[in-house]
Amino acid sequence: MSNREKAEALARLHTAPELLTVVNVWDVISATVVADLPGTKALATASHSIAASYGYADGEVIPVDTMVEAIGRIAAATDLPVSADLEAGYGDPGETVRKAIGVGVVGANLEDQMKPLADAVAAVEAVVAAGEAEGVPFVLNARTDAFVKAGDRPRADVVADAVERGRAFLEAGATCVFVPGLLDEPTVVQLVDGIGERRVSVINVPGSLPQSRLEQLGVARVSFGPWTQRLALTAFADFATAAIRGGNLPDGVRPLN
Repeated sequence: MSNREKAEALARLHTAPELLTVVNVWDVISATVVADLPGTKALATASHSIAASYGYADGEVIPVDTMVEAIGRIAAATDLPVSADLEAGYGDPGETVRKAIGVGVVGANLEDQMKPLADAVAAVEAVVAAGEAEGVPFVLNARTDAFVKAGDRPRADVVADAVERGRAFLEAGATCVFVPGLLDEPTVVQLVDGIGERRVSVINVPGSLPQSRLEQLGVARVSFGPWTQRLALTAFADFATAAIRGGNLPDGVRPLN
């Protein structure tokens, strides 16, 4: 498929009645493993995980060209649509998305970092414009950090901020609104009611609602962020601990393709 066709397919997955589950990857081999699994419809990268694999801290410390190269290698390794975590756009969201499209990426997360709403909306508009200029209906999963940066604010105020920002991002051309955080069911209901059915994207963290319930509540997409890499490294560290103490490889280890 062309980039345009991949973007169109990714957009349809976000509005379909079924919950879109994207398992976050961070390099070619993790992308290949997930892409080859039955039922995988799209891939998403995790910026924190990619940065860690290069020895950088999270938070746009990794050079943008290094990040673009990494997501490009992932996109080139699969025929599936790839959505990239581009943090807050590395100082120039429109140009960063233009580069991402150039390496085969057709969607992205973009953080608002709770910047003034007008600035956050302008960033969304720049991303949408970049996609239009490149002839790709770019699938923007616009992220609001209302819960991530909530502190001790009343939950009702945080939800109101997320809804206001989410609506503004959709009006500016975003496909979906990503609201990361450990969200209980009443909060998810409020977000879907306020932002729109099949317009809210969430992250699965320990203690999150089951995917089946998220689908029933009208959530569009669920992802796992850096937790997939943490899971892999936990298993690796557990094995290494056992190996150092004289243990062997467990049965059932699968060969790589």
